[in-house]
Amino acid sequence: MQYFIGVDVGTTSTKAVLYDQNANVLTQAKQGYPLYRDAAGMAEQDPDQLVDAVEKVIHDAVQEADLTNGQLCAVSFSSANQSVILLDENHRPLTRAMTWADTRARKVAADLKSSPEGKQMYIKTGTPIHPMSPLTKLMWLHQSAPEKMAQAKYVADIKSYLFYKLFGVFRVDISIASCTGMLNIETGDWDSQALELAHVSADQLPEIVSGTTQQIGLMAEAQSKMAIPAETPFVYGAFDGALSNLGVGALSKDTVAITIGTSAAVRVVTDHPVIDPEQRLFCYAVDNGLWVIGGPLNNGGDVFQWAVEHLVDASAIKNENTDAYALANEVIAGVPAGAHGLIFNPYLGGERAPIWNANARGSFFGLSQLHTRADMLRAVMEGINMNINSVFQAVRKLVGEPKSVTATGGFAQSPVWKQMLADVLNCPVEIPNSFESGCLGAIVMAMKSLGMVDSLSAVNQFIGDKEDCQPDPEAVAVYQKYQPIFEQVVTLLSPVYARISDLQQTTDHK
Repeated sequence: MQYFIGVDVGTTSTKAVLYDQNANVLTQAKQGYPLYRDAAGMAEQDPDQLVDAVEKVIHDAVQEADLTNGQLCAVSFSSANQSVILLDENHRPLTRAMTWADTRARKVAADLKSSPEGKQMYIKTGTPIHPMSPLTKLMWLHQSAPEKMAQAKYVADIKSYLFYKLFGVFRVDISIASCTGMLNIETGDWDSQALELAHVSADQLPEIVSGTTQQIGLMAEAQSKMAIPAETPFVYGAFDGALSNLGVGALSKDTVAITIGTSAAVRVVTDHPVIDPEQRLFCYAVDNGLWVIGGPLNNGGDVFQWAVEHLVDASAIKNENTDAYALANEVIAGVPAGAHGLIFNPYLGGERAPIWNANARGSFFGLSQLHTRADMLRAVMEGINMNINSVFQAVRKLVGEPKSVTATGGFAQSPVWKQMLADVLNCPVEIPNSFESGCLGAIVMAMKSLGMVDSLSAVNQFIGDKEDCQPDPEAVAVYQKYQPIFEQVVTLLSPVYARISDLQQTTDHK
């Protein structure tokens, strides 16, 4: 038996999935860790807690493999992108890891975005100017913690730090590098103008390698903790969004992949870089010769969770002896498309694509005395989908009409949500039955690295059955009237997002 482990390194947990050579899932292991939010806008990880979690899940997953009669062929990685860790001369952390969700660089980002340099940086790097970007994080650190920046010998991200701890080498895959706002998408190397803005040199940054690059020769301590052969190849892989596309077979501009979990994303893969003149979309590398175009959205399932917690009648849950989410979906199904003329802009956590405004806030529009909590629940789910549609339409305009749309994520547990997505997009939506697309994408990169498959498109032989959701023409007609109003409300409110955000910074919610 040949075994593979796909590891997905996330913001609050890491997961390892053990596969056989036919990409059948044999077992999974998961380990959580805290996301530190000690100050406004902060979202940090302890990098060593994360390394410990990776070692533990690999150890736990491999226990299900019979290595006496088989071989662990490779471990391959999907990971969150856009993290920053300052390291000393011995590669020891001077800071925790600032994650993509850290927004403390919002003023720096706003100033850069409004300058001529901001547009230049976007065109050269494909990374929207936003607090998530390591470029703006480093600019902010230069202002807010100059002593730490002066001490820093190296600047790492979670992937390069993890591989340093496991192998003693300071390298990162091109996919993660391309998400930093400092990689020139034409040259494939660090951009001198971006480095100057970030106040770092190329010598401080990891060496850039292909995602199929293997690292062999585990450090003794790491090998002992994971209990795997020291010569097991570890493959760098890519960032989680790119591998999610790979894991559902969305490897050309004909197929758009949508993910709706806690957050959401819309992505399409092309064979060349594509830059959005309106700066709504990112352009990142999957690996050499493949690029992913799209937009990440802060507000997905977490907004629906907020709505369920605050809008579902607690006594009804008790009386009907049901789950709050099941009741919410039942209630939503009983309200017609359009929620009786109520629109919700779901920006509870600021927003990335398509508006790239960390100060954005949520709002109900059209609320009247006739509206009920049921209407508000439906409007929330519709608002999440209309926001996704805004990004979907931008992708269509830039890359071309897709032949298919594939959607994955926790939303697929809700029949009403699946149908609503097809209706709002006015497009058939295919939903794979069940698998971890990011981890599957990672092991297919490992298979290519080992020469077991000729191309990444081999993933299609491992993808199981899909459910097909067709749009309902009546609902489509309703949403096509509401979508322009949804977007106009955003335009009208945008000038005051910063003012309400500033006021909220001084409000005590305790």
